[in-house]
Amino acid sequence: MSKTHKIHVGHIWKVNWYRLLLITMFLGLSAHLMLAQSAKSPATSANSAEAAQQNKTPAISEPEEHGMSQKAVEVGRVLGFPITNSMIVSWIVALGLVIFVRVATRRMDQVPSGAQNFVEWLIESLYGFLEGLLGKHLVDRTFWYFATVFIFILSANWMGLIPGVGTIGWGHATPHGFKIDQPFLRGANADVNLTLAMALVFFACWIVWALREVGPLGFLKELFAPKGESSGLMRIVLAVVFFAVGCLEVISILFRPVSLSFRLYGNTFAGENMLETMANLVPGLGWLLPVPFYFLELLVGVVQALVFMLLTAVFTLLICQHEEGPKSEHA
Repeated sequence: MSKTHKIHVGHIWKVNWYRLLLITMFLGLSAHLMLAQSAKSPATSANSAEAAQQNKTPAISEPEEHGMSQKAVEVGRVLGFPITNSMIVSWIVALGLVIFVRVATRRMDQVPSGAQNFVEWLIESLYGFLEGLLGKHLVDRTFWYFATVFIFILSANWMGLIPGVGTIGWGHATPHGFKIDQPFLRGANADVNLTLAMALVFFACWIVWALREVGPLGFLKELFAPKGESSGLMRIVLAVVFFAVGCLEVISILFRPVSLSFRLYGNTFAGENMLETMANLVPGLGWLLPVPFYFLELLVGVVQALVFMLLTAVFTLLICQHEEGPKSEHA
């Protein structure tokens, strides 16, 4: 890959990366607002029912929840918009990546070294890997998304492992120690709002890429048209079968954002819960027991970023690949 091509690809990748980061943070905020609004009415009815029960019977103490809460904690509001601890971490990760890339590429040397060498190695490695999977034509159109989502997820996963994320905040004392109720920071991917936002961004991009590559008619053919050569009654039977399979495929496609988001959220949330459990398992050894699991979570962070990128890349390849006609053999 020539130097001019590398600089051109890097410039396009950075511009598109900034756009995607802004879209992801906006969708994460929107998803959080929708969930917060939908939770208002059940919370109100639950409070009134609780008040009525307290007038009739004495309050019964419930066991305290152990580990991280399943929802991100609201730490403040800006112009009426709720700001959660996971949103703060996602902003820190996005801003840190932007600053790092800007500093690394502010002066492009013919012989790269240091941060520039690392950035070029990372981008070229991801580009070569995806080119072998998707092909030259498709990777040129989609590389900006797949590279960005891999780097962002990996950075967010490792950011969540920094001591203090999820373990510093407001809380109360219990017989078993101090329990954090409202941590100041929370792993970005341990919030389903962010993972769902990234999956929805991919779903929108997937539709655009498919329509650009095969067109509306080709999109429908890819889903419902019979494959292979057939004629007569067999062609009618295959048309019915493939139409039914296409309907199932549409349902599968609609559930892809859900599966992508909950897979990433579930693994990240479980990993951070495991670290917190190990830290509180034996009093006095909370600094030692989680150490082996930290190394495991470093590997899991890479695997989850790679899985998300590969799944989205394969989904794109399946809908955008063109059927090649028979090639003539040359003697």
